[in-house]
Amino acid sequence: MKATRLLSFILMATICLSAYARKVITAQSPDKQTTVSVTLSDRIYYDVVSHGETLLKQSVIGMQLSDRTLGANPVLKKKSVRNIKETVTPLFPLKFSQVDNNYTLLTLNMKGSYAVEFRIYDDGVAFRMTTSLPGEIEVMQENTIFQLADDCNLVLQQPGGFKTGCEEEYSFVKSSEWKKEDRMTELPILIMGKNQKILLSEFDLYSYPGLFLKGNADNSLTATQPKAPLEYEDWGDRSQHIKKEADYIAKTSGTRTFPWRYMLITQEDGRLAENKMPMRLAQKCQIEDTSWIKPGQTCWDWLNGIPYGPEVTFEGGINLDTYKHFVDFASRNGIPYIIMDEGWALDTRDPYRTNPKVNLPELIRYAKSKNVGIFVWLPWLTVEHHMDLFQKFEEWGIVGTKIDFMDRQDQWMVDFYDRVAKKAAEHHIMIDFHGAFHPSGLEYRYPNVLTYEGVRGMEFNGACNPKNSIWFPFLRNAVGPMDFTPGSMLCYQPENHHGNRPICAGVGTKAYHLALFVLFESHLQMLMDNPCRYDMWPDCRDFITAVPVNWDETRVLAAEAGQYIVMAKRKGDKWFIGGITNEHRREVDVTLDFLPEGKNMQMISFVDGVNANRMAMDYRCEKSAVNSGSKLHIKMVRNGGFAAVINQ
Repeated sequence: MKATRLLSFILMATICLSAYARKVITAQSPDKQTTVSVTLSDRIYYDVVSHGETLLKQSVIGMQLSDRTLGANPVLKKKSVRNIKETVTPLFPLKFSQVDNNYTLLTLNMKGSYAVEFRIYDDGVAFRMTTSLPGEIEVMQENTIFQLADDCNLVLQQPGGFKTGCEEEYSFVKSSEWKKEDRMTELPILIMGKNQKILLSEFDLYSYPGLFLKGNADNSLTATQPKAPLEYEDWGDRSQHIKKEADYIAKTSGTRTFPWRYMLITQEDGRLAENKMPMRLAQKCQIEDTSWIKPGQTCWDWLNGIPYGPEVTFEGGINLDTYKHFVDFASRNGIPYIIMDEGWALDTRDPYRTNPKVNLPELIRYAKSKNVGIFVWLPWLTVEHHMDLFQKFEEWGIVGTKIDFMDRQDQWMVDFYDRVAKKAAEHHIMIDFHGAFHPSGLEYRYPNVLTYEGVRGMEFNGACNPKNSIWFPFLRNAVGPMDFTPGSMLCYQPENHHGNRPICAGVGTKAYHLALFVLFESHLQMLMDNPCRYDMWPDCRDFITAVPVNWDETRVLAAEAGQYIVMAKRKGDKWFIGGITNEHRREVDVTLDFLPEGKNMQMISFVDGVNANRMAMDYRCEKSAVNSGSKLHIKMVRNGGFAAVINQ
């Protein structure tokens, strides 16, 4: 009997100690539909339940430092739960001129001078770690694990290593089958749940490496990141060979916030393309006077740089006459910029010796007289070795630079982006980061950073296919500006595509390529084709050059991730509509109830022609009267599209 009582006492004590050791804290979104439950035991675990469905279960937050492990056997010192309700007004809105920022803020301050913050939104969750440690710290690795509650299909961009320009085609794997030895993925990724989808990415990245994820064949996604480089040497004019790496991923200030890891959670595919999380999580602008930063369209010479036609009486190429031809086209069509790609300088390693055939001083003078600004292309190594070039460019009258081939996300390279943005801003120079990783917040702190590549865009010519590009509104472009370089006037179906520089062409119909200007978002939207070809189709030209790069309102009218999308966007009192599909033909019905009531308006639309299924150049331009009660029946052939503008 005594033995039985003793056993019962030990059992009850064990249960009590276990309950004490496993402290559970919960918080809910403002609409009470999303709950985060944090469990403090041997590690920091959390669950995410949204609209009655468990999405993440026993996911892990933690960080291994050189002298301690944050998140191991956590001891809670203080808990704070606050409700935040505010409005954010982006300086240069890609989607919305005003954004609601309403969330529940859960802050857990831990013994050991660190904390974990959760923001719980009606449509998502974000978390990050903060530290208040003296001096510098060495971060050896993150112990971040996203443990999916169920087996899910994943849409991933999987590079062969940490050196990547983030231009891989999307791949599709099941979370239960993605093994450790398989290729990792960069961000963002799309988790295709049974009833809901999760767009997973990061934000507010600075002095820290970008996040990659690996599978474990058990529905979990584990953090992995490049080590900090210690020794390196130039490898050609646009790359480096890393000779020695540290054993840590970052050496950084001990008192700081670490990047947000955020999840947009949605029951409707169209909400992915309306993602507001970056605007909500953004830091304040670090530039006091932003009046000189002017987003807009730009002409570009790299893919289709040789003018032709009866009005061309000069030899085309990298020379003054050709660039003046681009300037003239830009000027008469209200395009504020041209980009001069490789060849304007005599040597890619020397930004101060210009090609005499270009006569850059004369070109700058001529362009300025036509109200056109000039961007110049540079490899990132040249910028790194000549950080004073921004002062020189300001003196010359250059307004921006396209910086290329970074192809890395280690801490040193992330710092390079920051240093460039800050130094360029000091001299009123705008930036296009090509050969870049995904947008992660720098563009809000330094809005002179207009756009990033990090996408399989039109530079890939025939290998840029609508069946891959259809994912961009739901994935890559959902997280920030994207330098896709749209605008091909030569259009092919994939089985008969041909063409290379200087006569590049696009896969997809003419209406598809017009729609990309509405769908794909960039503060510096390029026209990839030659001026002479735009002038061959003046109706298409006039539509493209009228499309804004910043918007007041965005509405997805119909969408299925990876299949098709139809989106309407408003600037002032003018609406634009863009729709595209993948390799399957599509018929979609949408209503125009977003138009002002009681007003009749005119719609100019571009639709796939009757033969566009085989001859992708076939399109029709139509005019019609519409109002808020109108319904559109949109037909898109395979790899096809629909584009329209609605005026009062």
